[in-house]
Amino acid sequence: MINVALVGTWHVHFGGYARAIESNSLCRITALWDSDIENGKKQAENFNCEFVEDYDELLKRSDVDAVMVCTSTDLHHDVIKKAALAGKHIFTEKVLCFTEADALDVAKAVKDSNIKFCISFPWRSKGEFLWIKDAVDNGLIGKLNYCRMRNAHNGTLAGWLPETFYDPKTCGGGAMMDLGAHSMYFLNWIMGEPEKATSAFTNVRVKSVEDNAVTVLTYKNGAIGVSETGFVAPNNPFELEIVGDKGTILAGGFMNKLCYNIGEGWVFPNVPRNAESPIEMWINGIENGTPIPYDIDDAVALSKTMEMAYKNPLA
Repeated sequence: MINVALVGTWHVHFGGYARAIESNSLCRITALWDSDIENGKKQAENFNCEFVEDYDELLKRSDVDAVMVCTSTDLHHDVIKKAALAGKHIFTEKVLCFTEADALDVAKAVKDSNIKFCISFPWRSKGEFLWIKDAVDNGLIGKLNYCRMRNAHNGTLAGWLPETFYDPKTCGGGAMMDLGAHSMYFLNWIMGEPEKATSAFTNVRVKSVEDNAVTVLTYKNGAIGVSETGFVAPNNPFELEIVGDKGTILAGGFMNKLCYNIGEGWVFPNVPRNAESPIEMWINGIENGTPIPYDIDDAVALSKTMEMAYKNPLA
């Protein structure tokens, strides 16, 4: 039985992760810590576990083998590093840290402690993206020169996104740091690490952080990557376009279909099943020693790319 402590309740996905752990027969939720004491006590009651006010004391407990981190992102460096040094397995929401330097510092602690680490990259578990990765790696469309992903929603316009997601201190940014992270880790997975980044960040409804955003990335081989996102896009379907010197792959759009064309017309392939969710991979990695593909090096790469995006906004 894996004894899991819930660390932080800030993120909108906290409840989903906590319920996934609660319902898994390999796990038991034993404790909860949150910087917001009142909310922490409420959530501890919801998940029938003990609220621990002192985080350092929580990490000393023998009934805590692992931690699920959903604090605000500005706390990640200290919270995750402490957990790693205490020998606790770690699952965390993205982004790992705001800077590559802080992410590398956390990574050293994770690697030195030889724990099981997983960052939540759920889009990489989707069947259509697994098909795309395999197709690209096997040269279906040749040498890549362009990849564009648009992933946006209407969270600000419709008022369902928490106000806490507009705090530049705790979030480190707005739409690109949050929702745009999915495009960024997908681009890193498909295209490799970029050399340069330039961003257009604007404020449509929110003044504190960007709610409308595009980052353009360039690569050593001349390829271009584009991450488009925002909180002000109603009825806007996800879109993906990948171009190589032999053809093109498309996904999403208003038809919500995966297809490719290598000169013989559009083909709609059979899409494999989704892989396990990141949190299932983490739990099985702890219990059975199975590989966790969304590891600390991927987490560092995302932090590095995000730091590049925020350093070079258009005036």
